[in-house]
This record gives sequence, C-alpha cells and structure tokens, in this order.
Amino acid sequence: MSSPDPHVRAARNGTAHGGAKSGRRPVVAVTGAAAGIGALLAQRLAESEEIKQVIAIDERRGDVTEATWHVLDVRDPAIADKLRGADVVVHLAVDLDLETDPAARTAYNVRGTQTVLTAAAAAGVHRVVLCTSAMVYGALPENDVPLSEDAELRATADATGVGDLLEIERLAKRAPRAHPGLNVTVLRPAVLVGGTDTALTRYFESPRLLVVAGSRPTWQFCHVQDLVSALEFAALEKAEGELAVGCDGWLEQEEVEELTGIRRMELPSAVALGAASRLHRLGLTPSPAGDLAFTMHPWVVSGSRLHEAGWRPRWTNEEVLAELLEEVSGRHTVVGRRLGRKDAATTLGAAGATVALVGTAALVRRARKARRRL
Repeated sequence: MSSPDPHVRAARNGTAHGGAKSGRRPVVAVTGAAAGIGALLAQRLAESEEIKQVIAIDERRGDVTEATWHVLDVRDPAIADKLRGADVVVHLAVDLDLETDPAARTAYNVRGTQTVLTAAAAAGVHRVVLCTSAMVYGALPENDVPLSEDAELRATADATGVGDLLEIERLAKRAPRAHPGLNVTVLRPAVLVGGTDTALTRYFESPRLLVVAGSRPTWQFCHVQDLVSALEFAALEKAEGELAVGCDGWLEQEEVEELTGIRRMELPSAVALGAASRLHRLGLTPSPAGDLAFTMHPWVVSGSRLHEAGWRPRWTNEEVLAELLEEVSGRHTVVGRRLGRKDAATTLGAAGATVALVGTAALVRRARKARRRL
C-alpha cells in the first residue's frame, strides 16, 4: 500500500485538532481485545506514542503483551472497577457471527453494551466509542447516494444482527442523557473486509453474483485497517458524534462484475426473496431474507465528518474487493450457505439461474429427508 495521506499522518502525530482534548495522553480501555478488530486496535494503541496506557478486556487473555489485561465477561458489573482510571472506552465486544443463536447473540450484544455504558459512567470515563455498521441506515431504493451521517436510521431488524445494532444505537443516544458528562461516539463502517465473515462477504463466494431483477446494487467497502485507524482517531477525540467509515466513493454492480470476473445470475424479486426466506425458515442458511436488501439497494455513506476532521481511508474500493476475492478463494456458497466439496462440485457444474435453483432444491430435499428420519 502507498503511504498514508498527509492528513492521516498529521492525525497520527497529534497535529489534527490538537490530539486528545484533555491535552494529555489518555488511558484507553478496549473490550473484545483478544481477537478480531479489538486485538488489532489494542495493538495499534499500545504502539502509539499518543496513548499512555491500554486496558484490554475480554473473556480470555490476548496477545497484546503491552496492555494491562482483565479477563471477564463485559456483562459483568464488576467491569466498572476495571475501567477506573480510563479516559476512553472503545467497546468492541459485539457478536455478529452468522452461526450464533440469534437470541443468545442479542442478549450478549445488548446487555453487554448497557453494562459497559453504565460501568463507564460509574468509573468516571468521559468517552465511550461504539461500533455498529452503516447497515443501520437501511438499504432502500430511494436512498441518497451517498447518505450523510445525519440520515435517518431506517433499517429494520430483518437482516442478520441489524436489530442488535439498532438497539446499540438507541443506547448510545440515551446514554448522555442518563449519564451527564458521558460522551458517546459511534462508528458505522460500510461492508467490512479483512478477516471477516458476513452475509455480505459470502455474497462473493457464490459461483454467480445474485442480482434481483429491477434492483440497483451499489458497493462500498471498509477495510478493517481503515476501521481500526478511525477507531483510534475517535479514541484520541479527534472526531465525535456519528461517524460513517468507508472507502471513498462506491462501485456499481456492473463494475463489481467486471472487476471480479464473476457473472451475474438475475432472478425475479419474488423468487429470490421467497427462496431465501424458505431456506432460512428450514434452518438451512444462516442468513434471513432481509440480508438480500443490502445486495439490492444503495446504502453508500459519505464519511464527511471524519474527512472534515482530517482522517482519510488508505484503501480504495477496488483494492478491498481484490483482497476480499483473495480471502474467499476456494470457498463455495449458495444462498448464504457454505458448501462442502461434494456439494460444490455438483453446484458449480450448473449454469446461470440453475446454479441457485439446483443448490436450493438439494438443500430442501436434504432437510425433508432428515425430517422423515426423525
């Protein structure tokens, strides 16, 4: 990758907006610090000369040896004691795994966020940084392209984890009123790529790119490295409020097909949504039909607030898409469900719309046989 934009270099050196508002190096606590984005952020903050100390919290100890570790569940009220002395908390202990039981996932995500916000206020923390997704804006045919950060959150709870994210957004709005003096900043990344597994990244594991007839897909990505950079920016109080994060601009569906070399499979809306709904209801796919909306309609964001504060993404949409294709190489997915080698060989031998229909029929037949055996 090329060297960072001068504005990003200035931000990392603390010259954008003068660094932390307190004028001193902050102590930053990171939840979910043992893996994923939390581990990347904890390591980045531990290496930063602008940070005094990193407090790392997770249910297991991670690999960031420079951090002060506390092993506990974020839903445990005892977390308040572990946050004492912290200036900022970045809460990343959120489960959006496709395979997690939805009820258990919601209980963890919502209760965990509630506990962290309350504990942070009790511990005297003055800022909490949360991370949701640009999906909270909703994918709608009439959406502006791009959406501003102030756009209404019009998503519904029909897509994977979006209901949890909307509740986290509501908690973020209420927290400053419930806890005067507590500042809450929320980052909303576009389609996240870089060691991630979501319904949207699995879209690119299919032998054909499903396009719903009459829809207008637009694609905007966010590399995890850019998200970590933006989280650091927020932790250092160089930007606040609701912050959309993503690559500059977007790709139309035709550009995506040209860049990936994967041909489209166009299906009527009723067929695509009906099949997705039936398969999810049968328990054959982890993705509900609501996930399809985010491959049909635009939900591109501008990221203007971070840009105005001096932050810029290092990655382009084209670069992130290329990395995504490399990551999913060798994986085969039909309607959100990963296939084994035998299934993939059968499915990939088909063409056009038959690809999805053969895969769907095979999954339904398998489910019926399993039920008869019970």
